[in-house]
Amino acid sequence: MSNTQPTFSVIVPLYNKEHEVGATLRSVLAQTYQPLEIVVVDDGSTDRSAEIVEQLGSPLVRLIRQPNAGECAARNRAMSEARGEWFALIDADDEWKPEFLEEMVAMIDEFPDCGIYSTAFDIVSPTGTVRGNCPKERGIVENFWKESMTHYVTIPSATVLPRSVVEEVGDFPEGMKMGGDQWMWLKVASRYKVCFSPRALCNYSMVASNRSGAIYTPERCPNDLTAFFEPPYPSREEDFWRAEFVAKCAIGKALTLTAKGDTEFGRRTVRDFGYTRHYRRGLWKLRLLLLVPRSLRPQVHALYNRLAWRLAHKGL
Repeated sequence: MSNTQPTFSVIVPLYNKEHEVGATLRSVLAQTYQPLEIVVVDDGSTDRSAEIVEQLGSPLVRLIRQPNAGECAARNRAMSEARGEWFALIDADDEWKPEFLEEMVAMIDEFPDCGIYSTAFDIVSPTGTVRGNCPKERGIVENFWKESMTHYVTIPSATVLPRSVVEEVGDFPEGMKMGGDQWMWLKVASRYKVCFSPRALCNYSMVASNRSGAIYTPERCPNDLTAFFEPPYPSREEDFWRAEFVAKCAIGKALTLTAKGDTEFGRRTVRDFGYTRHYRRGLWKLRLLLLVPRSLRPQVHALYNRLAWRLAHKGL
């Protein structure tokens, strides 16, 4: 047993979530293991989000306001202002179950020196709540890259990062509109082990009124996922699965951006990540989407996603 108890700073980026942020913060305040603080960075919201946070009146909550700079910038600002030794991430439209931080304490004690600690989660969708497709084993993930090809090992709202690790690998990529979390996982998991709990202690919302994935603005970040792969295609197993994970992340991002009209981004992704052997279905979907007129892409993409969701949860 450790002689000191972990001190958690809960990191909450906030942008126009007035209908959800209250429930999010109440779920944090209801933890059986209390955090040191909850750092909320209001990223230029234009609704009543900041007011809702202030109305909670909790001494644990610190509200910081800044002009809109994006989710990654808001997370980085919160971490720079935080006082805890552990950063517990949660988006302003998700919720924790009461034992989330308690389980994190147990894993940190049992599996020290990991770079990422995460749990399973439930998905709250318009048609009901289902369990996320996560690993079943508790402990250190044997091959994070390979496991992540078929399961959700970590999502932001179910993840804790050690402050020391973030200080070593660097912040989230500011200006990156999509995939900033995956960028961080790549940096950390390339140097540290990942620890996972199959207890579903987070509710991930797909019904929020203002989901970031539904909003398209051009990338303002000079970095992209090509930074994590250099030809030739690797033969060593660890590097092989890492390259496959990079391709999966890049193609998934390109599908969303291409559906919203960014043809050039989609074409570059096909060129740079066409090497994938284990995410061919996503690659072919991207190629087909590029053949569809821009005006029809959102409808085609949405239809495919609805069908894939239904088939996945019927076990097909």
